[in-house]
Amino acid sequence: MAFQYLPGATAVGIVARDGVILASEKRLSYGGYILSRRAKKVFRIADRIGFACAGLVSDMQSLADLIRAEIRILELELSRPASVRSAAKLTSNILIYHRMYPLLTEIIVGGYDRDEGYSLYVLDPLGVVLPDNYTALGSGAEVAIGIIESGYRKDIGMMDARELAVKSIKAASMRDATSGDGIDLLLISENDVKEEFVPVF
Repeated sequence: MAFQYLPGATAVGIVARDGVILASEKRLSYGGYILSRRAKKVFRIADRIGFACAGLVSDMQSLADLIRAEIRILELELSRPASVRSAAKLTSNILIYHRMYPLLTEIIVGGYDRDEGYSLYVLDPLGVVLPDNYTALGSGAEVAIGIIESGYRKDIGMMDARELAVKSIKAASMRDATSGDGIDLLLISENDVKEEFVPVF
């Protein structure tokens, strides 16, 4: 019996007044079968920059490794930390290069730099870059974005944004069979980066 592989996931990103939250659930499914309950879809790619992804896990992992190395080279050449915008643009260039055989992943690039402060960029598999204050990607995005929009405000604090991200992914996990099994969070502030895990149910 053949399965049609439809990668599913829910990933969200939120810019707060004092930080950026990147989050994703951990389920890896193949058709109706759960391959893993511990897939990593949130990645730290530089000192104050991270990825949250939805799509094919192997593509997102290899892309995160490649971008991490390219950003390190860029920082050595410039003798300063890379900006979030440059990380997003670099990722876009790699996705555009692969457009004939695209990497099947949607990406949220978020973080902090001295030039622009806290920022968030959304990329599709073909390299389109869109700045935003909050976003949701993947098969659970329709549910998650509704929760985020109902609770987001421009002056939201980091801990409130964290709770909003967790609430949105929990809601998506209730309605999307390919999302679930806990939430990985990356909390990026000017002076600190924290990784957290939140169990679901």
